[in-house]
Amino acid sequence: MDVEETEDLMSLDTDLLQLQEVSPYALKSSRYVVDELYSQWLSLPDTCRLVKSLLADAKAGAPLSALENSTNANALSSNSLPSLFPAGSTPPLSPRSSSGSPRTTKHRNSPSLGSPLKLASEPVREVIPQFYFKNGRPPPNEMKERFLYQIDGRFYGHFDGLQLHEFKSVTKEICKLPSFFSTALFKKIDVNFTGTITRDQFIDYWIRGNMLAMDLTTQIYTVLKQPYRSYLVQDDFKPVLRELLSTHPGLEFLQSTPEFQERYAETVIHRIFYYMNRSGNGRLTLRELKRGNLIDAMLHVDEEEDINKVLRYFSYEHFYVIYCKFWELDTDHDFFIDRENLIKYGNHSLTYRIVDRIFSQVPRKFTSKVEGKMNYEDFVYFILAEEDKSSEPSLEYWFKCIDLDGNGVLTPNEMQFFYEEQLHRMECMAQEPVLFEDILCQIVDMIGPENEGYITLRDVKGSKLSGNVFNILFNLNKFIAFETRDPFLIRQEREDPNLTEWDRFAHREYIRLSMEEDGEDMSNASGDVWEESLEAPF
Repeated sequence: MDVEETEDLMSLDTDLLQLQEVSPYALKSSRYVVDELYSQWLSLPDTCRLVKSLLADAKAGAPLSALENSTNANALSSNSLPSLFPAGSTPPLSPRSSSGSPRTTKHRNSPSLGSPLKLASEPVREVIPQFYFKNGRPPPNEMKERFLYQIDGRFYGHFDGLQLHEFKSVTKEICKLPSFFSTALFKKIDVNFTGTITRDQFIDYWIRGNMLAMDLTTQIYTVLKQPYRSYLVQDDFKPVLRELLSTHPGLEFLQSTPEFQERYAETVIHRIFYYMNRSGNGRLTLRELKRGNLIDAMLHVDEEEDINKVLRYFSYEHFYVIYCKFWELDTDHDFFIDRENLIKYGNHSLTYRIVDRIFSQVPRKFTSKVEGKMNYEDFVYFILAEEDKSSEPSLEYWFKCIDLDGNGVLTPNEMQFFYEEQLHRMECMAQEPVLFEDILCQIVDMIGPENEGYITLRDVKGSKLSGNVFNILFNLNKFIAFETRDPFLIRQEREDPNLTEWDRFAHREYIRLSMEEDGEDMSNASGDVWEESLEAPF
């Protein structure tokens, strides 16, 4: 009988112990703790009396339901269950706060700060919301419903869909893209070349394709990009520029000269890649597109009727200056320029040594397929670098030219190599020569390098006078202008400090070229009058 009683005691559930300061999970996970507590509990006199009482009731056949067990257990836990701590040895409770005791608000199994039997809390599984979406975060329902309402109004009555000439308002007013993107967007949606776009087709591309949730730059990038590429190339911009040329009021006069329309588009694209494609690999990424100002320029040109007020990329006057400069140097008009042609640039302002470095393709590899000659694209990169030495692409271009050994620093010997020709030219022009030692001190003062023994690209980009340093080394005309401090140029800079060096140069050159063209027209007109007067008597 004693053995049976012992087996019954050993089979008691741990929950019956009613130890409020220890969770059932902690008891079940540690067999040693269970055994120790069970042994201590059995050794208490009150526990022996309780067990004997329960055994006597069981032998008498008294019925005990689960509810009665639970009620009795709770009562025992508060009244009959003996304490594991002797009287007077219980740690004192923490003082009650004015906001109320935490013991009155805690759950039954929550841990007590005053008890040595701490509750081993079960690990809490934190639900992390989805933060990556393959096609971007979906738009809120409110935005989607508002957009669908606009689409329904635009497609109302067009059961067969919208044609290309009707789709332009959708591009500008609903998609918020520049209007000259309508053809490119239309072809993106009309994959079967049916000539129309239905409401469902548009919703499938713009909403289900998650275009609605993208920012404007990503939307433009997606419309321009080919589906099999992860970057933009120059040809991707040609469709939107063709539409710009055919629809912009400031470019209507070019419609009678398709060859100049093509040259204008090429120039705009070359300028975009010169400033935006900083890696120089001809692949414009979304990151590069977001870092630049092309999107703002596109929105500006879409609203501005005077194309020449859009100085970034799209100005026709800027294209005119670049093309005329190239045409002046290309004496045989084969659309290529060699060393002897380029040395004449800027009234022979450049040295032979810097021209040789350009044609060695150190600063930039030519896209020309003819050896020893640069094409129009190569010239665009050159003239932008030469006439705007305040821009980072220009500083990188000329830094590579001066860095003879390509180790990433400019040493005094490398700078002296280029300045020697400048010094010789000054002597030939009866200019007072300036020794290189003095020039080197001036360069160090202008750049302020971290190490006076050499100059890094970081030093060059950190100084506002870096462009003048390059002019000192290989551009004699600009070097002399800098030394004499032309008051006209200083006044121009103060009048509009927002203009870049390129903006000022292009403005001056356009005025000069237009005056020369007007003079030629006047002389040709006077010649025609003279010839008519001679022929009149006959």
